[in-house]
Amino acid sequence: MIRLLILASLVATAAAAQQVNIDSGALTGATAGGVASFKGIPYAAPPVGERRWAPPAPAAHWAAPRDATRFGADCVQNPVPGDVSFGAPMAEDCLFLNVWTPKLTAGAKLPVMVWIHGGGFVAGSGALATTDGAQLAKHDVVVVTFNYRLGRFGFFAHPALEGANWGLMDQIAALIWVRRNIAAFGGDPANVTIFGESAGGQSVARLMASPAARGLFHKAIAASGGGRDRWPTLKEAQAKGSAFAAKAGAVDLAALRALAADVVRGGITILNKEEPVYSGPVTDGGLVPGHADAIFAAGRQARIPFIAGSNDDELGFVPAPFLPMVNGPVLKELGARAEAVKTAYGSEEKAARYLAGDAIFGEPALALASRHARSGAPTWLYRFGYVAQDKREPGKGAGHASDVAFQFGNLPADATEADRAAAAQLMAYWANFARSGDPNGTQLPAWQRLNPNGPALLAIGLSGTAMEPAAPPPIAAIAKVKDSQ
Repeated sequence: MIRLLILASLVATAAAAQQVNIDSGALTGATAGGVASFKGIPYAAPPVGERRWAPPAPAAHWAAPRDATRFGADCVQNPVPGDVSFGAPMAEDCLFLNVWTPKLTAGAKLPVMVWIHGGGFVAGSGALATTDGAQLAKHDVVVVTFNYRLGRFGFFAHPALEGANWGLMDQIAALIWVRRNIAAFGGDPANVTIFGESAGGQSVARLMASPAARGLFHKAIAASGGGRDRWPTLKEAQAKGSAFAAKAGAVDLAALRALAADVVRGGITILNKEEPVYSGPVTDGGLVPGHADAIFAAGRQARIPFIAGSNDDELGFVPAPFLPMVNGPVLKELGARAEAVKTAYGSEEKAARYLAGDAIFGEPALALASRHARSGAPTWLYRFGYVAQDKREPGKGAGHASDVAFQFGNLPADATEADRAAAAQLMAYWANFARSGDPNGTQLPAWQRLNPNGPALLAIGLSGTAMEPAAPPPIAAIAKVKDSQ
């Protein structure tokens, strides 16, 4: 009897194993719930030693089949508290991606969705529990997630370097890998949608605006990605890079590359980015030729189907005593018209609560989407306001990043039927969009294309999903100020 059980177990394991061949060698993955997964696939050479702060190079070929049942290492970072990653321990050797497919048949030509994670360009992973691709893949799409270099490893300029946005270069390298290899997983390299949230949403807009990424994807979704932000110039970033080198005692590029990883990582977090010695992403004039909203206004972005949106209470998690710190930079940017914007909210309390979230996420989503629609490209705008039933509190909406679990369908085991229905609806919109360039489908509330002359958005809320005006008085007031700057 025991021998029979062991034999049955071996047969089941063998049946669950899957193998696929890509340009760098064979991979052995696994199947569960009708979805095959392949994890920890190197899409570029390790960015270590002399490859620290260098463009990503092709991954080396391997001879024997490579085990692709476990995630690779997360990139070096100061992780966000509460994020659960299944990645291996952090390392500089972290350029790995992961694929989930419901149909492991070469030539199946399923739509491909490539996720770009958030985390302020200083944290995050393609191996987070919330972004496991298995549930989304069940909507007949191939899902890809990946790591890219973060913090000072991913965004660092110095007079001795030719470049600055190493993390964005990694994103482009991952998309090139997808173009070369995704057909082996049943995906269609001619039907690729990039989607991301927060820094991932910012990345989506920058990739749409970058000549270096042109043709690597065919549709795009930017969730809570802003679009009005101003990245520093290359000269400004090089000055900060030089300041870091001096602080670290690195006299030349070789010494910089020899620094211990912990020294390079430093104290960079989402809340403390070490501004005097860390630039973050850079408007370098090449890979990032200019500010996203200016490029979209000029119609120089990729004119592809585009979805943009934000959450209805992005910064609702910020305690009231800290709101002045969050609102201060926004009020400074609004200048003499700040009082007029605050008045549009109807009360000081509402202005304090929503101003920063609207200025950083809500209004920029409308601005970027409107510019894109004016270029003639199909565009849709949304506002996500659904809150899981066990997390609802009076007066609070959907906070920053709370939509991600719904995009991927990765809800807690005790999620309610209503929660699961909200996730199913959002995944259906996303999969329809990836499939055809239009999010609409049967049994879904109609989502109208954005008309920039009378913009409306799809409001996904607690009471249902329906179209609403996209520019209420506070958003319109913020737009008036920003458009005049």
